[in-house]
Amino acid sequence: MDTIDGMRTFVAVAGQKSFTGGAGQLGISTKLASKYVRQLEEHLGAQLFNRTTRSVTLTDTGTAYLERCLPLLDQFDELEGLVQERQSELAGPIRITAPTGFGSRELVTALRPFQEQHPKVSFDLRLSDQQVGIIEGGFDLAIRFGELKDSSLMARKLMDMRMVVIASPTYLAGHGEPRHPSALETHHCLIQLTSADPYNWKFRINREVVAFPVDGPFHVNSPRAIAHMAVGGTGIGMCPHYSVEPFLKEGSLRVLFEEEEATEITLYAVYPPGRHLTARIRALINHLAETFRA
Repeated sequence: MDTIDGMRTFVAVAGQKSFTGGAGQLGISTKLASKYVRQLEEHLGAQLFNRTTRSVTLTDTGTAYLERCLPLLDQFDELEGLVQERQSELAGPIRITAPTGFGSRELVTALRPFQEQHPKVSFDLRLSDQQVGIIEGGFDLAIRFGELKDSSLMARKLMDMRMVVIASPTYLAGHGEPRHPSALETHHCLIQLTSADPYNWKFRINREVVAFPVDGPFHVNSPRAIAHMAVGGTGIGMCPHYSVEPFLKEGSLRVLFEEEEATEITLYAVYPPGRHLTARIRALINHLAETFRA
């Protein structure tokens, strides 16, 4: 057994609290993950996990070993990255988590030229509309919108994006077009639950930011779902510009209150604290920053 492989498997299983989850993270079989950890325990002469039919938990020795494993693996990755940088060739896996809507289109589009330029880099992209723990999930990088709640994480700003109020011509023809944000209270509004304050939309009125209460029959945690419901004439929504851009171009949605817009959301690349970024991850972050700012 390669000790580094054993350590990586141990860290993945510890993070997922499951041999199946850890194996899935690494792209190996559960049987092989169990074999690697067992061989590591035999090599160390110590039990790292308490195993039952329902759970896998760290022993005291396992907890102490995990604390020392993480920086050692980071340093090993950094060493590999240094060699790659000197040879001008990037290689190795990058594990990313991102929001479903943005990740399935905009992020994938941005990743494609990077992978074409660096064919030895592989991506493991996991999409979720729930924020996933970066360290616990074994991710190298997270792409996140909005205010960062975990101040211990490191982040690089990739871009600012408009939040736009949108409605379909069909809805406006049937319900009338609101002339002032205060009129939204009388309309069917589509509520994006992942927003910082989903039931109060902010607008710039006479140089001041004012919040207006909204509500409606449709609540969802995906901005693309808001966009599609708005196209169908269900109501008025507030979405990141990326999620409605195709519909605006084809005319199936219109932007309302463009002059009164007061809300932007920031896109970040987020990574664990204290981690020495490998050459491939640092290069990817730079690529994403250049791509999205363009």
